[in-house]
Amino acid sequence: MATEASSSSSSSSSLNNNSNNGGESPSDSLSKKEPSTPASSAIDFLSLCHRLKSTKRTGWIRREIQDPESIADHMYRMGVMALIAADIPGVDRDKCVKMAIVHDIAEAIVGDIAPSDGIPKAEKSRREREALDHMCKLLGGGSRAKEIGDLWMEYEENSSPEAKVVKDLDKVEMILQALEYENDQGKDLEEFFQSTAGKFQTDLGKAWAAEIASRRKRKGEN
Repeated sequence: MATEASSSSSSSSSLNNNSNNGGESPSDSLSKKEPSTPASSAIDFLSLCHRLKSTKRTGWIRREIQDPESIADHMYRMGVMALIAADIPGVDRDKCVKMAIVHDIAEAIVGDIAPSDGIPKAEKSRREREALDHMCKLLGGGSRAKEIGDLWMEYEENSSPEAKVVKDLDKVEMILQALEYENDQGKDLEEFFQSTAGKFQTDLGKAWAAEIASRRKRKGEN
């Protein structure tokens, strides 16, 4: 007990000395934390993100799918995929969830640009990067905007293990949705399966894609 009292007294003295000698107190440190995103900036950003809920995915529209999914629908299920995926050594699962949520966020401004639109990949990337910069500024900059920008760029450049996982989830979600539209609406969406064949980078992506292909094959045999 004597040791505790001595320690407490010493700590108190130290705090007083810091205060008297211009040292930084805990309250000073807290006051210097980055300010939170202003409510007006947050609501402006979220209102722009509403377009992700209302914009339908281009590929499905062109195949005349009834009530096609929105960009937000696609991103949401990718987030769930990342959440339920088994742990992978060297991969940050929480980061994958965040990346899935933001990977198509620039489409709130540029829309869902499909390969069939004939826009070069470099131009598509330029438009999306410009849109992302605008959205980050709308959010007010700071650490949250930087995190969104960094996650998006990492995904775009396929530059990390997490990006490779999320790239695969993007393809898996698309072919799962294609299978569901085939089953529900009697469509033949073979082109979507062909477009992803042999392009999965991770064991997770390959395993989930194989399961979807197996279910599709069984359905065709019945």
